[in-house]
Amino acid sequence: MKSIQIRSIPVREVIADFANAFDTTYKENCREYWLNIPAHLGEGTIKGFEFSGGISILNYDCKFKEDTEIAFIVDDIHPLKFLYSLEGSMDHRFENEEECHTIEQYQNVIVASSGKKGHVLTFARNSKTCMNSLEINRSKFYAHMECELKDLEDDLAKIFRDIWALESFYYKGYYSLQISELWEMSLLLKHKNFVRKVAMEGIAYQMLAEEILQYQDGLKKDDDGTKGILTRIEVKLINDAATHIKTELGDLGTIEDIARKFGLNVNKLQDGFKRIYKLTVNSYIHKIRLDLAIYLLTNSDHNMSEIVEKIGLNSKSYFSKIFKESYGLSPSQFRRNNHKKNIETEV
Repeated sequence: MKSIQIRSIPVREVIADFANAFDTTYKENCREYWLNIPAHLGEGTIKGFEFSGGISILNYDCKFKEDTEIAFIVDDIHPLKFLYSLEGSMDHRFENEEECHTIEQYQNVIVASSGKKGHVLTFARNSKTCMNSLEINRSKFYAHMECELKDLEDDLAKIFRDIWALESFYYKGYYSLQISELWEMSLLLKHKNFVRKVAMEGIAYQMLAEEILQYQDGLKKDDDGTKGILTRIEVKLINDAATHIKTELGDLGTIEDIARKFGLNVNKLQDGFKRIYKLTVNSYIHKIRLDLAIYLLTNSDHNMSEIVEKIGLNSKSYFSKIFKESYGLSPSQFRRNNHKKNIETEV
């Protein structure tokens, strides 16, 4: 395993340490720093951004040719870190500790070490990893936001105020769709200098606000047992459930069966469909059935019994009823009218 030691905290010096370890150079522009990983070590980039108030971002978009351990071991109080895995996975452990935590895609970790204990990140060889670290220098941040921090009352607020790193802190969860969109926005920024810096700093502070909201949301649950914020992994699972509905109309089972198949409770599944598709699960299924029926009536020679079976129903009369309620025509009338239009179009 290749081991890299970073003995700095300011982002510029961190990137300089990486460049020294890789025996390469780095570039900088208006407190934005970056380097390309040399080809003999792998591929990709490592970038750093410094903002006001003690906030900075490190972005790792890389694939190493061998297992690579990056140890942040400066003899000083380390930043509070918000780690996000956008693609791939990586491991985290505290300096001089053996317990290791894997951060999978769509997961995020909030981590603070006690005293001057460092952090060790491990990247698996030949594995593409895109990971962002939002880093908070707590002494600078507290001086910048002392008044505003008085409003926070949970454990995370205590960690923000712990400028002497008296306690360690570790929290792992899945980041929200809002946070995912902010990271995607940051990666797509093409502006230069002033506009880019202002946009990135705005994203960093908005990211922090969303993270605090998500953490607070995670501490509470609604009356139905679900949390209010959709995480990125939940969005993926709900989209997967929607795809499942489209491809398995004939064998869906109950809504409970669908939720169980994708590891969601029914309330979360329903809430996700309402937010993403603006429909309940039943309404979404109803729409997909009618969409498929329209397609089959227009583009196939299947008889009504075959169409009813393909859209997951078992009653021709019920199919005719719901079709007429939606389109004002029976399926047979719709097919005849559509057939006439096709003939007229061809002529």
